[in-house]
Amino acid sequence: MAQRRPLCVFLFRRTFNLRRNANKGNTGNRRFSANKSLNFNFIAYLCLENKTPRQMKRLLTLLLAAMAVAMNAAAENYPYRSDMLWVTVPDHADWLYDKGEKAKVEVQLYRYGVPLDCTVTYETADDMMPADGKGEAKLRGGRAVIDMGTRPTPGFRDLRLKAVVGGKTYKHHIKVGYSVGDIRPSAKEPADFTAFWSKGIEEMRAFPLTYTKEKADEYCTDKIDCYLVKLTLNKQRQAVYAYLFYPKGAQPGRHPVVLCPPGAGIKTIKEPLRHKYYAENGCIRMEMEIHGIDPRLPKSAFDDISRAFNSKENGYLMNGLDSPSRYYMRRVYLSLVRCIDLLTSLPEWDGRNVIVQGGSQGGALAIVAAALDSRVTQCIVNHPALADMAAYAQGRTGGYPHLNRVSGLLTSDVIRTLAYYDVANFARHVTADTYMTWGYNDDTCPPTTSYAVWNTLTCPKDSLITPINEHWTSDETERGQMEWMLENLR
Repeated sequence: MAQRRPLCVFLFRRTFNLRRNANKGNTGNRRFSANKSLNFNFIAYLCLENKTPRQMKRLLTLLLAAMAVAMNAAAENYPYRSDMLWVTVPDHADWLYDKGEKAKVEVQLYRYGVPLDCTVTYETADDMMPADGKGEAKLRGGRAVIDMGTRPTPGFRDLRLKAVVGGKTYKHHIKVGYSVGDIRPSAKEPADFTAFWSKGIEEMRAFPLTYTKEKADEYCTDKIDCYLVKLTLNKQRQAVYAYLFYPKGAQPGRHPVVLCPPGAGIKTIKEPLRHKYYAENGCIRMEMEIHGIDPRLPKSAFDDISRAFNSKENGYLMNGLDSPSRYYMRRVYLSLVRCIDLLTSLPEWDGRNVIVQGGSQGGALAIVAAALDSRVTQCIVNHPALADMAAYAQGRTGGYPHLNRVSGLLTSDVIRTLAYYDVANFARHVTADTYMTWGYNDDTCPPTTSYAVWNTLTCPKDSLITPINEHWTSDETERGQMEWMLENLR
């Protein structure tokens, strides 16, 4: 009898933890994981190998019964109370292929949990690039297999799906990788890269460390104390704000320090207590913003500022891009070192452990801080932004903020400036222990650029890869980062 291909069932919400070592095409210590309680994740991964149809039917019945129990326990529908559910299953369980190898994806569509027989239209494309193929598939019994083809070079392909049901359009997509261990950034490091940043740090430190610190009672608990800090950066009185969290009763010389830069945007410091477990577990944690705007302002004020100074054509990530010395992010990158100066000046610091941690833009800034400051001992990163930003000028997949979307922006001067700020170039200089996580379905910080960073890192490193994730991480993943940090303290 011919061997049956494993049937992989991906359903959303509550899930079992799945971890598998030695993910194909990677380097370093790797873990493949589907995380529990994800906002948009699957409920189970079930492999039925060499089972008869009767055995498969029985096991699927048991799975559906378990799903009903889990859904009742969660007291909510899935996904996001939608009647529709897409299921996409690549014929490689790790979603990874060799270049030149064809990928096939089984597509399933359910309405109210019942398989739909309908037509699905689709496009295929390289990661973040225009479609280069299209077609349609007829779902029979709610299923069809689509050939995604291949690619001759390392990178990712994207299958973009669309179905019209009851007059409404439903979309989904899935990305798979090819020879991902060979993905490299297009960004080239300028010859004076190190000198440029060393000079900036020297100029910044010519201004004395200056900050104010006031109790933020609204974020204090029975286990932690919180302070609002305003850190002045230069003689122009430019500053950054941060919430500084201490364990209650912090002792001199006892506590690791953790710097958390923010994701992109002009906004308040997001939910300052969301990572309170760092301070509850003995760390001093600094949640910062980068624009020098008091986080106590109302949301409406931040919205007004963002509309005025962070539109598509005039956002801060484009401000001054014609010159490395005038680019907006120069002060931001240097402020990371100044924040570490503050943290390491605290008498409660243990004198050994300096951790940087963040996601998206915050993940990029964590890598920048680790590269610029040798005091950093751990770097914890989610799907870093600002990586291989000029790759689009070479017809390749580039990273956030996707400057190709503004016509004519990627001039030779801009490309030259970006080289001084590209996270792939900073990754070459990181020596701290690094823990990085990313997903494959991310269209904000695409997996191509995450691998470009990962493959460039030469420091001790560990990864958590969650293929189904788009631009988010679960609460469990983020808490797991703290646990990794605690296990690797010096």
